[in-house]
Order: sequence, then C-alpha cells, then structure tokens
Amino acid sequence: MLYPRNSHERVNKLVVKRLTIKGGLSSLASTMAGFWQRGAAWLMVALGLVIAGCASTGGGLSKESPPDTKAAVVSERAQARWNALIKGDLDKAYSYMSEASQQQYPLRVYKDKTKPGMWKAVKIDSVDCNAEICKLQLTLTYDHRLIKGVQTPLTESWIIENGTAWYVYQPKG
Repeated sequence: MLYPRNSHERVNKLVVKRLTIKGGLSSLASTMAGFWQRGAAWLMVALGLVIAGCASTGGGLSKESPPDTKAAVVSERAQARWNALIKGDLDKAYSYMSEASQQQYPLRVYKDKTKPGMWKAVKIDSVDCNAEICKLQLTLTYDHRLIKGVQTPLTESWIIENGTAWYVYQPKG
C-alpha cells in the first residue's frame, strides 16, 4: 500500500507529494506467492474434476468394448449382485438393475417378489456378450425345506448401458 510522505517538494514549480511504500516489497512478494499457491491448488482441483468427469461418462464400458472386457465386468457385477442377495441386502441387489427394470419394478415391488434367505452360493459358468447384451450362465445353490444344497442352472441377461453392465430383471411369475 502506498502512503503519502510528510515532505513536499517543488518539481518544475508544482507542489508534488512524494509517496513511499510502507513495509517494503517483501510483503507484496509473500502475498503474490500465496496467490499463486492458491491458484495452483484450485487449478489442480478443477483438473481432477475434469478427469473424473471424463472417466465417468466416456471412459466406461460400451457396446464397442472387447467381449473379454464386457464379460469380466458382467461377471464381477453379477457376483457382487448375488453376494448381496445371499446376504439378504435387497437394496444393494436392486442397485444393479437396469434403469428400465427399475422403472418397471419399483423397489417395493422388487422386495415383494424377491424372498432372500434360501440362496447359499452362486458359481458363474460362462458369459457370452454380443454388442450391448450379455447372457450369463450360472449355477445357483440353495436350500429347499426338504433338501439342502440343491443346485440349479440359471440364465441372466445383462445390458451394457451408461458405461457399465446392468442386470435385466425378469421375475418368475
């Protein structure tokens, strides 16, 4: 900040007030350094948000992704969905459903139709992906009230949408 000096001088017959800097330039340098540090920090935050945005919108799974990549993602998500069902976490299992399935079957309806507690294990046998649809073959192990450890084959459909794989819910009855 500039402060007026107490003395007046004549320069070319004009009265001129001479201004001096109080405190020197060192405080100005530290202020500028703080400004650049804050600016660099905000730049890093903005860059991180841009990178995260690109990764969540365009960098995910698509129908053009290699079949092996799609199969790996579908297997991982199907296993996670079945782990949630085996634990009885219907809210989490519901979160793996496609947007269209969730619109057709609200969570309340899904919970009414899905009765957890009898499933014990799941084994993924194969995944076959074509364009944006994947068919998953698995073996489900469950306990019946008269027979324990019943194994039955099951086929699931998964769709590639919005950068990842989603379960297509098809209720039985």
